[in-house]
Amino acid sequence: MPTYAYRARGTRGEPVNGRLEAASADAVAEQLLAIGMTPVEIREMGAEGAIALPPWLAKLLAPRVALSDLVLFSRQMHTLLKAGVPIRRALAGLHESATNPTFREVVADLRASLDAGRELSQAMVRHPEVFSPFYVSIVRVGETSGKLEEVFRRLFEYLEFEREVRERVKTALRYPAFVLAAIAVAVAIVNFMVIPAFARIFEGANVPLPALTRLLIAVSDFSVRYWYLVVGAAAGAAIAFQAWIRTDRGRYAWDRAKLRLPVVGPILLKTSLSRFARAFSLATAAGVPIVQALTVVARVLDNVYLGARVEQMRDGIGRGESILRTATAAGVFTPVVLQMVAVGEESGAIDDLLGEVADMYEREVDYAVKNLSASIEPILTVALGVLVLILALGVFLPIWEMGRVMLMRK
Repeated sequence: MPTYAYRARGTRGEPVNGRLEAASADAVAEQLLAIGMTPVEIREMGAEGAIALPPWLAKLLAPRVALSDLVLFSRQMHTLLKAGVPIRRALAGLHESATNPTFREVVADLRASLDAGRELSQAMVRHPEVFSPFYVSIVRVGETSGKLEEVFRRLFEYLEFEREVRERVKTALRYPAFVLAAIAVAVAIVNFMVIPAFARIFEGANVPLPALTRLLIAVSDFSVRYWYLVVGAAAGAAIAFQAWIRTDRGRYAWDRAKLRLPVVGPILLKTSLSRFARAFSLATAAGVPIVQALTVVARVLDNVYLGARVEQMRDGIGRGESILRTATAAGVFTPVVLQMVAVGEESGAIDDLLGEVADMYEREVDYAVKNLSASIEPILTVALGVLVLILALGVFLPIWEMGRVMLMRK
């Protein structure tokens, strides 16, 4: 009879691990339920009675929960709840159909938490790496208002928009990234192979070299002799930069600088503002108070600088100021958006007009992303031209000088 390793939740929700011999996994589940435990995971052990991987290694190698998994989960939850399926049965069905093993464990834990008497939003808080504070807040409002299926529909639409924007940006940046990588490889080849070969020729010819050529040879000679220092300095700079942006001050400065980058900066700004408008519209439409909505929306933005501006708006509204005044003081919204905010605040339809703002930004982002490659191509062309010019003047001018000297000797 095979042996099964199981993870379960006790009567008070505490985790329980163990092993049982049974004819099948269903038999193990029945035994656990009979003693008051809720099974979370059951898997057959190997022939030697040991699991193939230790838990810490299995967790390390487990696939991450992607945004597409959360999009599908939201869509399926909306469909099942709208059809009248109880939430526990809905989670049971999603647990069986989940293709991502990591997300399957998350859904199983949600089921166990519900069986232990927790609400769905409380169960989601246990998995912050999967469910953001914004997601949990919207689900909590849906539970309070009794419109959980409508909330999951809105979350699906919001996450689908997020996924589309990310895919568009990745697609647009693929070509420039490939070109930059090719340029970096070409520069390395010239620096480590081509220039040293020409340097030996110039030394044998005993011809006076221009300053640019001497500079290129010096850089190449240093790179060849002390390549380990160059690699170490580059790696150290990358590590130091990563450590810097992990600090509060560094992340704030970097996120602010990203918005000022040529070509890419305006796209990042419009993408973040579209995310803000969509999330704020969803939160207010779901019934979240404006101050609380701005708190959770600030965490949704993948930009600390803009998040601080949103928190500034929240503090102003908390002091009794209007949304328009605080949005104007934030200094990141266009006049058109401010005008629509003013109309929405006056008419009481702020959620609808913010949805229109999100649509407007989405169209602008879509247009900008489609033309991103065309906008970057001139910059790459100029950079490549300058590089070729420097190499040509530094390498070929001495060759021309050598030819002139040889002609004069004849």
